[in-house]
Amino acid sequence: MRRTGARTATPRRPAPDRLKSIVTYTVLSIAAFVSIFPFFWMIVGTTNSSIDIQQGKASFGTYFWQNVTTLFDQVNILRVLFNSFYISIVGTLLTLLIASMAGYAFEIFRSKARERIFAVLLLMLSIPFAAFMVPLFMMMSGAGLINTYWAIILPTVANIFVIFYFRQATKAFPHELRDAAKIDGLKEWQIFLRVYMPVMQSTYAAATIIVFMLNWNNYLWPLIVLQTNDMKTMVLTISSLNSAYTPDFGVIMVATVITTLPTLIIFFVLQRLFVQGMLGSVK
Repeated sequence: MRRTGARTATPRRPAPDRLKSIVTYTVLSIAAFVSIFPFFWMIVGTTNSSIDIQQGKASFGTYFWQNVTTLFDQVNILRVLFNSFYISIVGTLLTLLIASMAGYAFEIFRSKARERIFAVLLLMLSIPFAAFMVPLFMMMSGAGLINTYWAIILPTVANIFVIFYFRQATKAFPHELRDAAKIDGLKEWQIFLRVYMPVMQSTYAAATIIVFMLNWNNYLWPLIVLQTNDMKTMVLTISSLNSAYTPDFGVIMVATVITTLPTLIIFFVLQRLFVQGMLGSVK
């Protein structure tokens, strides 16, 4: 008689499939280690002295508070953080507003010259920023904006890539909503604010991460137009610490961690919407 309580044997996976899984997970583990190790090294470096870091010490030390104290003694860190946050937040808000309005207009309103103008904008993406620096500096100097926040913010608000991104995302925007809003008597700017922006919130979240990181990590242009220490950003501060005759790498690691935290926080807060926005989904 057949046993009723006997266990049924689970089919074993073929050897080639198991070998493929082992190779896949091994490669992914190595890639993850290579990606995470610089962050681990940075965090460990905040607790070690400059000599220990140069000698390659990869374990936690006891110099963390000393490095933090030295950084606050050398740099007005609160002022520098305020500069970075002001430039990044104001620049991000203005860029999102202008780029989304431009992307909305390029996709919604039809005209014969629309594609030509858009093609010229895309062509400008191939021009390196170094070609604009001298005329841009002369414009800012003529307007009296050198060594001000607006000298950093204004050249970035009409970001062509973000305009392109919003136009492509607007292709998924349901035009029936706009038609219904027009029937209800809403004007175009009311449709944009009350209908378009709430529906495209995932696109705004993805663009927020991209634009904020660009503004926060901006180095070359602020280096040219910001001429006093009280206007420096975190990126410029790290550069000045690193260019010292005897750089203190422990202090540099602490400043780097402080600089990295805002971008990590924004990414993790908006991560779900970021994925949706990059996939082009709308709510």
